[in-house]
Amino acid sequence: MTAASLDVTNHRRIADLGQRVLAGDSIDRDQALWLFSLECSADIYDLMSWANRVREQFKGNKIHLCSIVNAKAGGCSENCKFCAQSAFYQTEAPRYGFIDPAPVRQAVEEAQRNGVTGLGLVAAWKGLEEGPVLDEVCDRLRDIAKSGKVRADASLGLIKSQRVADRLKEAGCECYNHNLETSRRFFPQQCTTHTYDDRLETIRYLKQAGIQICSGGILGLGETREDRCDLALALREAGASFVPINILNPIKGTPYENVPPLAPLEILKSIACFRFILPRQEIMIAGGRVVNLRDVQPMVFMAGASALMVGNYLTTVNQPVEKDLQMLKDLGLAPHWGQHETRNPKSEAISDR
Repeated sequence: MTAASLDVTNHRRIADLGQRVLAGDSIDRDQALWLFSLECSADIYDLMSWANRVREQFKGNKIHLCSIVNAKAGGCSENCKFCAQSAFYQTEAPRYGFIDPAPVRQAVEEAQRNGVTGLGLVAAWKGLEEGPVLDEVCDRLRDIAKSGKVRADASLGLIKSQRVADRLKEAGCECYNHNLETSRRFFPQQCTTHTYDDRLETIRYLKQAGIQICSGGILGLGETREDRCDLALALREAGASFVPINILNPIKGTPYENVPPLAPLEILKSIACFRFILPRQEIMIAGGRVVNLRDVQPMVFMAGASALMVGNYLTTVNQPVEKDLQMLKDLGLAPHWGQHETRNPKSEAISDR
């Protein structure tokens, strides 16, 4: 087969799969693996074009904005190799105990000003059990929920009982982030202090409590394309509503400090493949986008992204929120103003310059 005929064949196959997804059908593992295997830049741009159509059909031109407040930093007992907050590694990440109510309320106000839909309360520890810490967590979640300004989200590690999940729901938690991080096959190479099944168990408790699931992973850990494919399929099976895609930002002191970065086009292709597998989910681009994607950041939306983490991350700095809002405006996109939010004239008034 000549290069020209192969290009035509790939073009037709991508179009066929795109039409199938637009019609509401699911693609299977073999089809998804083929998409992840695409190498030619022309094929990848073709794939992205279809991913953009899928995003527009199922998500329109509204982009969900989410942000986090780091409620307890550093000293985590888990040994996840990518994490600067693990007590196993010597990094310069901040360390402090569970924060008081005032910083959380300040984060709520800032989130509202920036058009953020969900504010996540995040803590570096293994997980939650019944006791005084859970009581404090629930108090902070009630503060966020009662403000009526943003959705009360959380990312607080493993949950080992239904009662804990139910208490989070009662406190007002609407969405909980607990990433699968990578494929089942590759996970033991990332962490040995808990298992992949521990993470799936947490998701089951949360779903039983009626809490939306935010679960995704990290690209660039040394995984194969097959691992990325299997992660996306596992997230589909787990029933994730929000799928954050992080790209490894190697932190000095962690085992991954010298890992070479993924090529931006490989990242964009992976996002597009996730959109084909997860057409109705909110695919959110989160940590590592600035350092890894640089000037091609706006192309994440053409690749199918429908949500963005704005504001600073747990241990690294993001670009200014104003720059993200301008990027959306330039692309003809707009923040999704949720039920908790009043439209923000400031973000709408950003002028072209």
